[in-house]
This record gives sequence, structure tokens and C-alpha cells, in this order.
Amino acid sequence: MTDKVEPALAEVILKPLVEAALIEDLGRRGDVTSQATIPVEMQAQLEIKARQAGVICGMDLARLAFALVDSQIEFKAQVADGQYVTANTVLATVRGNARNLLTAERTALNFMTHLSGIATATRQIVDSVADYPAQITCTRKTIPGLRIVQKYAVRCGGGRNHRLGLDDAILIKDNHIAIAGDISTAIQQAQQFAGHLIPIEVEVDTLAQLEVALDTGVNLVLLDNMPPKLLRQAVIMCQGRAKTEASGGITPASVQAVAETGVDFIAMGYLTHSTTALDIGLDFSA
Repeated sequence: MTDKVEPALAEVILKPLVEAALIEDLGRRGDVTSQATIPVEMQAQLEIKARQAGVICGMDLARLAFALVDSQIEFKAQVADGQYVTANTVLATVRGNARNLLTAERTALNFMTHLSGIATATRQIVDSVADYPAQITCTRKTIPGLRIVQKYAVRCGGGRNHRLGLDDAILIKDNHIAIAGDISTAIQQAQQFAGHLIPIEVEVDTLAQLEVALDTGVNLVLLDNMPPKLLRQAVIMCQGRAKTEASGGITPASVQAVAETGVDFIAMGYLTHSTTALDIGLDFSA
């Protein structure tokens, strides 16, 4: 397992996400618990600590959570996004007004635990299929408003992104085909629309559909909900004609069997909708 260095997302992208989270948490009166129990001028130092091993993601979001609550808080990162850490590793120290530290705590940790969970799961899955050519990709099955950071977490874990949005590429799915009339018509209409800069992918779930798609002419086919035996046949049919991507309910338990079929990509909604948060806490140190 090696660390995956991923260029950080621009602060202008992250700031609105953190602001929205803080506004939701602060409500109408702010952190009444901290106001009630902690003297207004008290200072403190706390440590953000990983309570289990995993791949870290969300450091900039955590930093922003503290900075937006109180610009005087000192945030010193000890690790970077994409870095694998062992349990009890100190990820960052934060020092400043005690009330404000606790006010920002949950927002900072919510981002970090969720995104680190995605990055950790992605890294484990990528490592599990390292002996095969398949690359792991995510999907658009993301939490509304958090897609950009969830997909960033996938990249931190060594995975790749499928479409970030509907404007990225043309992906012709079953309902497009049904409404267009048939696969050939849908592909031909897409080719007329796309020009040379928009890629086209078509979803199929039978070998008969695949043959029609290949004969019509596509560069990438999405092999949906095919068992491994059928996937192997589809991969053979596509050799030299189109790249292949498997999708449909693929989990850590089934991903290796899918990779063994020789597909080029494996799309997993699991990465962004079913992974478990990494346990990260904020502990008082001084």
C-alpha cells in the first residue's frame, strides 16, 4: 500500500461546503453548550487523531472549519491527504479559543471521517485488484452537494473518477435507448450531437445488445449487471473494438472476480454511497 499524492482542491471550491455545514450546525444561537460551560477567554490545544488505520482525506476542509469559526485558531497539519496512517497517529494540532475550537470540531471531523472512509475503502479495493489491468472508478451516486469532495477522496485512495456530472460525457443508458427506439438510433444520434470532444459510452446488459453497439461504433461500453462468465465473453468481443467497463452492484467481495474477467474499468457506486467512516477524533492535549 503506497500513498497517493493528489493535487489539493482549490479553497474557492471547498469554502462554500464548509460554510454551509457550519451554518447548519450553528443554527440560530450558536454553540450554546460551549458558551454555557467554558470561560469566554479560555485557550486550549487539541489534537486531531486517527483512532484506526486508514487513508486520510479532508485536511483542508478541517482547516477551513476552524478558520471560518475563528481566524486566530492555529491549525498545524502533520499529514497530507492521501497518506496512509496507523491508529493513534496525530493528524493535526489546533490551538486557540477553547469555545471556538469545540464549535468547529464536529464540522471538521464530519468531513474528515466521511472522506477518509471513502479514501480508505478505495485504497483497499484498488490493492485487491492490483494484479489485474482493471482500474477502479466511482459513479454519480454521491451525496448531493458533496460530489466534488467525494470524488476527490476516491482519487486520494488511488481510484479514478467516472463522470463528475451530466455534462462530462455522453452515457447512453437503458432509458435513453428505450425512448430513442433502439441502440443504433441512440448511438447515431449521439454521434451527430457530440462532435470530436465529447466521449460516448453505451450501456448494455446482453451480448446481443453489445454486438449491435459495436457494429454501430462506440469506443467504450458499460457492461451492466453481467455475471463474470458473461463479462469474459463480452471482453473477448470488445478486444480491438472498444474499452470495457463493468458496473452494477459491485462490492469489495465481488470486485476481484470482476477484475479477473479482463475488463478495463470497474465502476463502483459503493465507494461513495456505502463505505464506512474512518474513526477520527479530537482530543484535548493542553
